[in-house]
Amino acid sequence: MMNAELIVFIVYLIGMIAVGLHFFLRNKNAGEKQYFLGDRKMGPWVSALSAGASDMSAWVLMGLPASIYAAGIGQAWIAIGLIIGYALSWVLEASRLRKFSIVANDSITIPQYLTNRFLSKSKILQVICAVIFLVAYTLYAASSVKACGTLFHTVIGIDAKVAMYIATAIIVSYTFLGGFSAVCWTDFFQGLLMLGSLLIAPLFALGIVSAQGLAKGASLPDGYWNLFSSWKDVVSGLSWGIGYFGMPHIIIRFMSVRSDKDLKKSAKIGITWNILIILFSVAAGCIGHLLLGEISDSSTVFIQMVRFIFPGVISGILLSAILAASMSTADSQLLSASSAFASDVYKPIVRKNKATDKEMGWIGRIIVLIIAVVALMIASDPGSKTIMGLVENAWGLFGAAFGPAIMLSLFWKRFTFKGTVASIVSGAVVDVLWLTLLSSTGIYEILPGAVVGLIVGIAVSLADKEPDIAVQDLFDRAVNSTD
Repeated sequence: MMNAELIVFIVYLIGMIAVGLHFFLRNKNAGEKQYFLGDRKMGPWVSALSAGASDMSAWVLMGLPASIYAAGIGQAWIAIGLIIGYALSWVLEASRLRKFSIVANDSITIPQYLTNRFLSKSKILQVICAVIFLVAYTLYAASSVKACGTLFHTVIGIDAKVAMYIATAIIVSYTFLGGFSAVCWTDFFQGLLMLGSLLIAPLFALGIVSAQGLAKGASLPDGYWNLFSSWKDVVSGLSWGIGYFGMPHIIIRFMSVRSDKDLKKSAKIGITWNILIILFSVAAGCIGHLLLGEISDSSTVFIQMVRFIFPGVISGILLSAILAASMSTADSQLLSASSAFASDVYKPIVRKNKATDKEMGWIGRIIVLIIAVVALMIASDPGSKTIMGLVENAWGLFGAAFGPAIMLSLFWKRFTFKGTVASIVSGAVVDVLWLTLLSSTGIYEILPGAVVGLIVGIAVSLADKEPDIAVQDLFDRAVNSTD
């Protein structure tokens, strides 16, 4: 069984490298826009599943099922919050962000958009954003690398650190070679694999439990099925949805779609995929507890469930979904962090806008490599947090810092550049301080961070002078754009 699974993993990994090599040879001299945004030519299916797959990292197959397995259905409020937030981001944010980014000097990164939206020549916002990107994405990528190590160690017995090195090398290779196009297309296939695995495994497990009963000695803790176990679980779980409005590696997909018509189709596909993935992730945790009973490491509940039910080749295919989840998120995070530094710091500040398109493409690749190495160091540290813990911290920082600022920029004409800077900084600072000093309250730090960011952004904008006529005209042109 182990050999069959290993062969499937190897074939899968070779396929990912092949995709990266294909786009490298096809776009060998790719410039900044091609490497970081795929030249805005992504179709609806690729855009939708790529956005979803880049969101659903290994936590959806390991972190969330582990929380449900260990603590009960009360943890499902995270899933409910994510479903609501994801749907609202497509409905409220996607179309406007695409139009605004085009009108705002064809911006290709979120920091560029937030600067160009106010026709500002100041680079302070781009630098602040780049710093937040580098910190949060390094933590986020570390969670994906750690998940790969856990998978290979649990399934094949390879040392977890060695597995992390292998996984990092694969992720870097196709991201380094193919850029945004390779990332989107690998994410598309990985999104399909994740959905198939999460649909199949819990349903088969439920069939076994129905036919044979609970696992020997299995017993559920008191209150396991109580959805309203704690008001803090409800509030903190729902607040996860805030993160979608400010998650750069997800909302950048909105900017890459070919047309507004394709965007509407992408929304339907993406929201449906998201609902199915998250609901079956919750089901995996619940049914896994009934099927397996008590296990020593709750993060492996999906892995053990699949291996308990299916023979080698099939389990190898289904467990490749964890590789898919890890890689589809890590590649997007590496590329987003790289684009933020290369396009928003290196090009305007280090090179004074004298860098060529070809140079920018290679600088982006080098930064991908550097960030991956740092993420690997964090993931391989025995004292680092759990997979879910790393994701939770990075998600909170992004949502609190960028969510309020981006939404205000899209819907409030009176919003100013100073208000944007204040919103991002205050949201990030409150998020970090709450995590450091007040995490014992049980309230997820994204909520106070986002609330403060929203209030500060509005207050500073109202205290500031009104935006120039040119900035207000840009807002009107974006709102009235037909595509």
